[in-house]
Amino acid sequence: MKKILAIAFLTLTSMSMQAQEELTWHTDMSKATDISIKENKPMFLFFTGSDWCGWCIRLQKEVFKTPEFIKWAKESVVLVELDFPRKNNQTETVKTQNAQLQQQLQVRGYPTVWFVEATKTADAKVNLNALGSTGYVAGGPQAWLSGANQIIKKK
Repeated sequence: MKKILAIAFLTLTSMSMQAQEELTWHTDMSKATDISIKENKPMFLFFTGSDWCGWCIRLQKEVFKTPEFIKWAKESVVLVELDFPRKNNQTETVKTQNAQLQQQLQVRGYPTVWFVEATKTADAKVNLNALGSTGYVAGGPQAWLSGANQIIKKK
C-alpha cells in the first residue's frame, strides 16, 4: 500500500511540476497586443500547421517544450500561435485573423516565427513593427534561442 501511495504522490508531483511549466500561447492578436504593450515585450508570432507540418511539430518538441525555451519565453516575449490546421476546427474570426497576418508578413512556409513590436496610435489603431523572422533551426534550444535573441535585440 505504501508503494502505491508513493507512486501516486510522485506521479501527481511530476504532473504538477509540468503544469507549472506550461506556457500561455495566445490566439487572439488583440489580447496579445495589449499584453505586449503593457509588459513592453515583443510578440512572438508562431505560424504553424499544428496537425500536419512535420517541421512545426519537430520545432515544438526540440525547442518550444524545453525548460530553456520556457524560461526564456516567460521573460522575453508574448507568445502567439497562428495556426493553419487541416483537421482541427477554428472559428472564422481566428481563420481570418491568421490569414491576414500571414499575408501582411508574407509568410510562405511553416514553421515561421516573426518577432514584432506592437504600438497603438492615438485613435487605437495597432501598428506592428517587424523585428525579424526565423524558422526551424537545427541544434536544439541553445542554437534557436541564440538566433532569436539577436532578432529581439533590434527592439
